[in-house]
Amino acid sequence: MYNFDFVKPTTLAEAIEALQSDEAQPLSGGQTLLPTMKQRLAMPETLVSLTAIPELQGVTIADGTITVGGATTHAIVSRETAEAYPALSKLAGGIGDAAVRNRGTIGGSLANNDPAACYPAGALGSGAVILTNSREIPADDYFEGLFTTALEEGEIVTGVRFPIPEAAAYIKFEQPASRFALTGVFVAKFADGVRVAVTGASEDGVFRWSEAEEALGASFTPEAIADLTVEADGMMNDLHGTAAYRANLVKVLTGRAVAACF
Repeated sequence: MYNFDFVKPTTLAEAIEALQSDEAQPLSGGQTLLPTMKQRLAMPETLVSLTAIPELQGVTIADGTITVGGATTHAIVSRETAEAYPALSKLAGGIGDAAVRNRGTIGGSLANNDPAACYPAGALGSGAVILTNSREIPADDYFEGLFTTALEEGEIVTGVRFPIPEAAAYIKFEQPASRFALTGVFVAKFADGVRVAVTGASEDGVFRWSEAEEALGASFTPEAIADLTVEADGMMNDLHGTAAYRANLVKVLTGRAVAACF
C-alpha cells in the first residue's frame, strides 16, 4: 500500500465537496477498490468514505417499490427485502462470503460494474433506476460495458429504486473460488412484460436476452425458450468455461429461473 488521505464525511454534501479535489475517489465497501490499490492498479490521493452518511443507507419499501441506499451492505439488502422481493434478497445473500456481504455495498458494486457481478443482473432484470447525486438513470441506460457505466466524473450512486415484479428469480452458476457468477440469470415478470438479464457470460458485460423476453412474454414457462439458442460469439472464453459453455448456461439458467418463479 502507499500513503493517501482519508476523509469520512457525514453528509452527502460534504462527500460531494471532498470529491472535487484532484485524484479523490469515493470508497464504499472497498471490496474491489482496496485490493486494486494494493496491487497499484489504482492510486487515488484521497479516499472519501461514504459509509458514515445516513442518507445513503437503508431500505425503504413503499407503493410497490424498493429503494436501497447506495451505501447499504449486501447483508442488509438481503435481510430487509426478504419478504417484499425474495429474488433480490437471494441475490444479495449469495454474494461472496459473510465478510464480503457485511462490507460490500450495492452502490459500490453497481459503480464498479464487474462483468461477473450479481447486482448488475438484478438491476437490469428488475428495470431498476440508479439514483445519483445529480440525476436518475434507468438501468437500461446505465451499463455501458466491462467496468463501464454512465456515471460521470464526481458522480456517485446514492441509491437504487427497484419496482417489485409479479414474480422473479435469480439463478447463478458460481465460480467456486470467487463466488462470482460464471453465468447468472435474473428473470422478472411484470404486468407489461418479462425482463431477462444475464451476467458473467458476455464480453460486453451484463445484457438483456431479448429473444427470451419475447418468448416468455407470450408464455411464462420454461418450455417457452426450448427452441431458442444463444450464440457463443461474444461470450467470455477462459479457463473456467468456454464461450459455448457459457452460451449454453444462459439458456439452462433462464429456464431454471423461470421454473423457480412458481
